[in-house]
Amino acid sequence: MFTHIVFFKLSDPTELNIEKAKTLLLGMEGKIPQLKYLEVGVDVLHTGRSYDLALITKFECRNDMEAYQVHPYHVNEVLANLKPMLKGSAAVDYEA
Repeated sequence: MFTHIVFFKLSDPTELNIEKAKTLLLGMEGKIPQLKYLEVGVDVLHTGRSYDLALITKFECRNDMEAYQVHPYHVNEVLANLKPMLKGSAAVDYEA
């Protein structure tokens, strides 16, 4: 199993923008065949080191994650709408 985790920091982290970002990310469910698990969490502590959202995705293998990265829905629907909202992001990828 290959896990891909991304943390997102929004430029303007209002409740509306956080909900919009969460909805965009959750919209991938059922639209990308390689995506076996999808979870989105919204930060509740709001500390100085916090990010606004976390995306946890799982795939059968690294190749499936790489196919997800270039999948038209991920690129044209999610990234195209999410990137303009971002101040930054960080990722962790691992095999278990």
